[in-house]
Amino acid sequence: MAKIKDVAERAGVSVATVSRVLNGRSPVAETRERVLAAVEELGYRPNNVARALRTARTGTLGLVISDLTNPFFTELADAVEDAARGLGYSLIIGNAAERPGQQDDYIRTLLDRRIDGLLVSSAGTGSAMLGEVVASGTPLVLLDRIVPGIDAPCVRADGSAALTALAAHLAALGRRRPAIIVAPAGTPTGDERLELFRRALAAHGIALPDERVGSTPDLQHTGGRQVMRGFLDLPDPPDAVLATDNLMALGAMDEIRARGLRVPDDMALVVYDDVPWFAHIDPPLTAIAQPTRELGRAAVRTLLERIEGRPADSVLLPARLVIRRSCGEPATGQEESPAEEQQVAQQDTTWQETRQDHTPQESRQERGSA
Repeated sequence: MAKIKDVAERAGVSVATVSRVLNGRSPVAETRERVLAAVEELGYRPNNVARALRTARTGTLGLVISDLTNPFFTELADAVEDAARGLGYSLIIGNAAERPGQQDDYIRTLLDRRIDGLLVSSAGTGSAMLGEVVASGTPLVLLDRIVPGIDAPCVRADGSAALTALAAHLAALGRRRPAIIVAPAGTPTGDERLELFRRALAAHGIALPDERVGSTPDLQHTGGRQVMRGFLDLPDPPDAVLATDNLMALGAMDEIRARGLRVPDDMALVVYDDVPWFAHIDPPLTAIAQPTRELGRAAVRTLLERIEGRPADSVLLPARLVIRRSCGEPATGQEESPAEEQQVAQQDTTWQETRQDHTPQESRQERGSA
């Protein structure tokens, strides 16, 4: 059975360097890759129980995701797992299913398993257990959703530029009666998206009255369809709808079609959160795309900073508007496919993370990347 010194000899590094890599602390990507390759070639398996007793660490991170049936959160969880594994950590995932009580159960279980740190994309507006996590000293990072009153960094997307671009896009297409489907009032993410969209529309002289603001408690297909039903029953129905969640958008589309109406001829439809198949349905959906995989990587890096006892600040990454044909845009044959969108995201420097304290680039390079 291979030992840690065998790995060190194969990789051409010291035993201490191997140990740092296995604990996610190697600052040099090339060294980490060489060590992990040696680990794989030799079939080395560290004694995690002994290591945990010696270092008070288990090499395990926890992730509680708000709803794994939502494609956005599924991809986000995959990105977190990929980043964690690349840094030598195992990941345990719990699905809250948008239920705060279920979220609390998973958090308790993960704390009992002595995870090194916890990532939470919170269900609803959070829960009492998050306060207990902070009080316990377990490193905590919030993901995608701010939780009021919880003193922990949050890694999320900034939709202000994308919503500003969307308002200009709708105005240019002559859409003057927009509506929005959001999470219930008091939900930080929903409140923020509503306020940003309303402000962006006002800059073009377009109102967003309360009767064209619909909230749904379940953030699901059924909720989106129910809200759209109410919009279509108005004396003066909207001519464009922004659904701030992809599942709600599908419900809205089903109700539009059930009424014998068509997108975009009778109603423009935009979805916040892009998923690959939106480019392939008829019509392809105009969407606001969040940098999902970048969010996952940034969340893991931020959590490791907390685990190492270093200051860790919140991270904002810009979302962007992806124009297709669901608002009545002219067909150009140049709509972005999922592969092209990913390439644009990788090449576009605006997708680089911007920390709220403007951490110097050289400092981030020093720490390495996932």
